[in-house]
Amino acid sequence: MRPVQEGMFARSLAGHDKGKLYVIVRVEEPYVYLADGKIRPLERPKKKKLMHVQIDYQQTEISSDLEIRKALKAKEV
Repeated sequence: MRPVQEGMFARSLAGHDKGKLYVIVRVEEPYVYLADGKIRPLERPKKKKLMHVQIDYQQTEISSDLEIRKALKAKEV
């Protein structure tokens, strides 16, 4: 299994946001911090346990909320 890194996509598997796609902005085992650029911007990422997300090892740029929103939109299409 490859290591989890910033910029990877992650889909929530548990909680009220189940099924929602995010980008990983920080990794602190056993947690990841997720942002979607809209409800969860870079300044206020969501903390979630690694066991509760499905990692997609494709990477994207995470320098701004706008870039995150564009990457998520392209990924879901």
